[in-house]
Amino acid sequence: MIWLIELALVLLLIGGGYKLLTGGKGTDRREALTLRRVDAYIETIRRERRNTELVAMSDTELRDLLHSGARNLRLAKQRRLWTLLGTGAVTLVASIVAAEQDGIRGFAIAIVVGAIVAYGLYEFLGRRMREPLERRGIDVERILVE
Repeated sequence: MIWLIELALVLLLIGGGYKLLTGGKGTDRREALTLRRVDAYIETIRRERRNTELVAMSDTELRDLLHSGARNLRLAKQRRLWTLLGTGAVTLVASIVAAEQDGIRGFAIAIVVGAIVAYGLYEFLGRRMREPLERRGIDVERILVE
């Protein structure tokens, strides 16, 4: 019974790794969409005039700031997913070792502890990747491209 759960978790890890490795397809389309969103956000900043620091920048400075922020956000998001995948792999190995020693109870405890750690790490890295942009008053959701 335990080997079925282990097999399912290994397949999930392999699928997640494959998704991360092949996620780079369509980068030209994603880059064009990012540039369109940056341009639209620049127009919104000029129209609303809420943040004096951003309004005082030239269009070129603002475009560079927003575009590099969007790129850094995308890279941080990939790094966060790789960290989550690594945490899942470590959790799987630890749960297999615990299953060998303590059976299904040890397996379940190791999986629950690993899931809690992975969730906490995922949330921490998610907040940390948004901080530099939010500190400048940039609405991250406006430049984020999924």
